[in-house]
Amino acid sequence: MTEQVSVLIIEDEENISDAIQYNLKQNGYQVSAAQDGLKGLEIIENQRVDLLILDIMLPGMDGLDVCKEIRKTSDMPIIMLTARSEEHNKVVGLELGADDYVTKPFSMSELLARVKSLLRRSKMKPASPVKPLSILESGDLQVDLDRHIATIEKTNLDLRPKQFDLLTFFLRNKGKALSRDQILENLWGYDYIGDVRTVDVHVRWLREIIEKDSRKPKRIITVRGFGYRFDQ
Repeated sequence: MTEQVSVLIIEDEENISDAIQYNLKQNGYQVSAAQDGLKGLEIIENQRVDLLILDIMLPGMDGLDVCKEIRKTSDMPIIMLTARSEEHNKVVGLELGADDYVTKPFSMSELLARVKSLLRRSKMKPASPVKPLSILESGDLQVDLDRHIATIEKTNLDLRPKQFDLLTFFLRNKGKALSRDQILENLWGYDYIGDVRTVDVHVRWLREIIEKDSRKPKRIITVRGFGYRFDQ
């Protein structure tokens, strides 16, 4: 018998939480719920959670702090729920490690599609069947694919999984102009429902780690109106 996928909802609006719980259960998921961040973290500590649906505006500890805390120890898929007025928080959520976001009000079919897409990608995560190189280099920057380590001047870089994948994709395509759509499809999958701004957020985040001055990047160059190019 296949083990049910476990989804945790951290949402303080009871009607929204109840509706999400009902629809997830109808689709065969095992569901837990919490109305505040601390209770949600307690559930994560004590039981298996395969995916988290996390509201930003929560009493006490907000969703951004919850996301930040979770990312210290876990790479579980996180979908953030945001209001239309929370554009800044949406970007911050992605910077803190959220995988996707849904803007309220949303349709349950949209949310379920994103849940399925994220779970599919997190389970697959296949290694590329052909690795032309196990070490990718650019100047003093080196990525060891076998050991999953990136370094600059032999100093380890603290990269989250998506940052490592983005850096690897750039190095494998060094000198090529890559569109935002190309990056989105290769890193998030063709069925990703989010928009290309996700790419901009992750590029900015990566620049802060690998560039000497992220405001004047020398490695990841913006190709205006198109995407990015890795030059060094």
